Amino acid sequence: MIDRIEIYVTALSARLKRIFSSGTYDTGPTDSITSKPVLVKIYADGVVGLGQIRPISPGHFVADTTQSMVAAIREIYGPALIGKSIFDSESINEMFDNRLADNPAARAVLDIAVRDAQGKALNLPVHNLIGGCCQPRIPLEWSVSMADDVQTMIAEGRRAVEEFGIEVLCLKMADRRGWRQDVANFAAVRAALGDDVMIGIDPNTGWTLGDALLAINELKPMGLGYIEQPIARRDLHGMAEIRRAAGGVPVMADEALFTLQDAYALAEARAVDAFCIKLYKIGGLTASKKIAAVAEAANIRLNCGGLAVQSQLEAAAGAHFYASTPASRMMGAAEFVLGLNTTAKDPLCPESDFKVDNGYVNVPTGPGLGITIDEKALKANTLLHERVG
Repeated sequence: MIDRIEIYVTALSARLKRIFSSGTYDTGPTDSITSKPVLVKIYADGVVGLGQIRPISPGHFVADTTQSMVAAIREIYGPALIGKSIFDSESINEMFDNRLADNPAARAVLDIAVRDAQGKALNLPVHNLIGGCCQPRIPLEWSVSMADDVQTMIAEGRRAVEEFGIEVLCLKMADRRGWRQDVANFAAVRAALGDDVMIGIDPNTGWTLGDALLAINELKPMGLGYIEQPIARRDLHGMAEIRRAAGGVPVMADEALFTLQDAYALAEARAVDAFCIKLYKIGGLTASKKIAAVAEAANIRLNCGGLAVQSQLEAAAGAHFYASTPASRMMGAAEFVLGLNTTAKDPLCPESDFKVDNGYVNVPTGPGLGITIDEKALKANTLLHERVG
C-alpha cells in the first residue's frame, strides 16, 4: 500500500528557450520554480516509484504549471492515493477523474511513478507491464525551433543530423511574417540537409485554414513528411479538410488531443491520420494506452511527443510507451531526445547508458523505468520539497 509521497521541484542544468507560434517555450531563470520539473517519489511496501514531468506552461497550450502540479498532488491527488495498492491502476485513474478533473501533468507524474513502483516490485521493466517490448530500439526526432534567421534553424537541424544521426526533423511553423516565410524556411532547410532527412512541420495551431491549405500546396513538392496540428484545436472539420487536401501526407493531432473523449471525436470526424501522445498532456501511461486502443480501432497511428527537457525519467517513460506499441501502429520517431543528455545534461542523472546511438535509443530494461537518479544531486538541486502522508 502507498504510505507516503514526496514532491520535489528541481533545478535544471541550463535554461532553454524556444520559439513557437503560441509563444516562447522557456524553462525560466535558475532561481525560479516556475517552469521547473516536478519529481515525485511514491513509497509503497518497500519500493520507491519515481516519476518526473516538467509542465510546459506558462507560455504554451497545457494549463498545468509547476505550482498547480504541486498543489494538486499535495492537496487532492496525494491524500487520495495514501492507502491504495500500487497495482490499482484503474482505480487510481478513476480517482483522478472524480477528485479533480483535468490537470494532466500532475496526473501523469503520479501515474508514471506508480508504474515505476509496479515494475520495481515485480522486477520488470515498465514496458512489460503495458504491452511488452515490441520495439526495443526507438528512432528519434529533433524538433527545430523557429528563428528570425533561417540559418539558425539550419544549424540546429544540421547538428541533429550530423552529431546525433537523427533522420527526422520537425520544423516549427506559423512565423509572424506569414505562411510564405514558413515555406521559405522549409525550402532552405531542405536544400541544406538534402532529401534523405524526413522533415515534418508543426504550426502549433498558428495557421488559419486558408493559410494551411496554401502552405501545404507549396510544401508537398518539397518532400513534406507530415503535418502536425496546423489550425485551432477544436476545428475538427477544418482538420479533416486539410487531411483531404494533403493528398496522403499524414496529418497529426496534438493540441486537439487531451482526453479519451477527444480521441473519439477526432476518430469520428476522420480528421487525422495520427495522434500525438505526450504523457504530460494525456495524463500518463494508463490514459495513453486507452487512447491507443481508440486509435487502433479507428486505424489511426500514434506518435510519441514531448521534449522531456533534461529529464531521463520523463524520456524513459516515453520510451516505454513507444516500446510497448507495435511498429505498424506508430508514425514517425520519438521526440524526447532533449531528455537524453544532448543539449544539456539531466542534473539528477548526468551520466547514463540511456543515450542517443546514431539516431536511435534503446528502451531501458531495468526494473520500473530503469533509471537511477543521484540522491546527492537531487538534494543539491531541490528548489522545493513537500510531503504527503
